[in-house]
Amino acid sequence: MARYTGPVCRMCRVEQKKLMLKGNRCKSDKCPMNKKRSAPGKDPKARPGKRSDYGVQLREKQKLKRIYGMVEKQFRLFFVRAQRMSGIAGENLFVLLERRLDNVVYRMRFAASRSQARQLVLHGHILVDGKKITIPSYLVKADNEISIAEGSKNLTVIKDALREYGKSGVMPWLSLDPDSMKGKFLASPRRSDITDLIDIKEQMIIELYSK
Repeated sequence: MARYTGPVCRMCRVEQKKLMLKGNRCKSDKCPMNKKRSAPGKDPKARPGKRSDYGVQLREKQKLKRIYGMVEKQFRLFFVRAQRMSGIAGENLFVLLERRLDNVVYRMRFAASRSQARQLVLHGHILVDGKKITIPSYLVKADNEISIAEGSKNLTVIKDALREYGKSGVMPWLSLDPDSMKGKFLASPRRSDITDLIDIKEQMIIELYSK
């Protein structure tokens, strides 16, 4: 599967928003967004032009796609699947994205970023109901147990990431036992539960793909 390999901080500068793509670095003083740098390729003294409706919709889609670390083809497939589900397509899209295994690993504080979580999954460090799963886009179901493989429990990156659990816990649709490095995906979240992405306007993404 193709993936973006360029500088990730550039993505945040394009969107003029912290996308939290580099974990703890995004929370530190080293984050370029703290310096209020202009978007790449633009004269910092130039006046920002008014965006078209298409431009606004595109930026919303790009933000969400980049937050979850997906390429266009994969993101569109998730959107098509969300449309086919019963209910509101925008809310369905968020539910599917949150059910991705790499995202669940990140949400459970086993990784400092979604890209790091993706690596843990690809390298076989993650178990789902006791079975090794190496597909980052694997969709977790309610009551699935997510755990760290026995031989991977001493990895420094996982131990360092778990420190965040003591500060902010996990999302309400998850449970975690940090000592045994096991957690459960209790149920699919509602759109209103995903509070850290409340500023994303999914209706604009629906309108963009509906053209």
